[in-house]
Amino acid sequence: MSGRVDLHVHSDRSCDGDFSPAELVRMAADIGLRAISITDHDSVAAYPEAVAFGKEAGVEVIPGMEITTLYDEREFHLLLPFVDWTREAVFRIVDHMSVAREHEARERVSRLQELGLPLTWEEVRAVTDGAPPLGVKIAQIFLDKPESAADPRLAAYFKSDRRPYAPYHFYQDYFAEGKPAYVSKNHIALVDVLALAPATGGVPVLAHPGAYFQRTTPEDLETLKKKGLAGLEVYTTYHSPEQTALYRGWAREFDLVATAGSDFHGRIKPRVVLGGVKEGDYGMVEALKERRASP
Repeated sequence: MSGRVDLHVHSDRSCDGDFSPAELVRMAADIGLRAISITDHDSVAAYPEAVAFGKEAGVEVIPGMEITTLYDEREFHLLLPFVDWTREAVFRIVDHMSVAREHEARERVSRLQELGLPLTWEEVRAVTDGAPPLGVKIAQIFLDKPESAADPRLAAYFKSDRRPYAPYHFYQDYFAEGKPAYVSKNHIALVDVLALAPATGGVPVLAHPGAYFQRTTPEDLETLKKKGLAGLEVYTTYHSPEQTALYRGWAREFDLVATAGSDFHGRIKPRVVLGGVKEGDYGMVEALKERRASP
């Protein structure tokens, strides 16, 4: 069975997405996608409503989430398509990550204050509706303040050619490792999530292996495959054609399901469009279903 899919999409329940689950489903239907997976950061708050919206619109919504993890002192993002949002194992992961992310976000805001860059935790919470934001979202909130545009220290972020990507530039300048507002990660270990994955109902898929913060190696994949990794996001907006070819080969070598996802968020990633990774095909969904652990 064929049909286009996008297996890595973020909603406004993700703290850095712009569109509600219902809006995403409607958008997917409008462009003819057969299936999407809403994979919010460390959250399953889009469910079960998103599944119901999908049934109404004729779009299969595959429950998912994107978990921020640590492995070999690097940050790795793990997708869990087909996750069962009602299971205790999922609650444990979400609770752990909520605490870790709030601590990290508060510390980032505090570091900005120490640098004389005015942003309060209350301002951040008001925009994110209580969800602990990632660093790029904090940067966006800060740069959206009218006072920021008038601050000569920040003038470079408001140049016309840089403004659409200003939150990412700000992140690299302030929140990246070694920068003045850097906060060390305290996320869950990737191998622990892989061990828990069967109990969540999800199929572990490593997101965007070519991302600069992951720097995934074949040795990583060999080890993680033994720990339960089932898929690799080969087709993604993070990868160049050369990287795509490389990871496609590694997926074959390590018997991992090659998946496709845009990592669509909205304004925070202005060049990334829903369904923009054309290789996404329903055959990937069927292959992932075959890798699901028995309940």
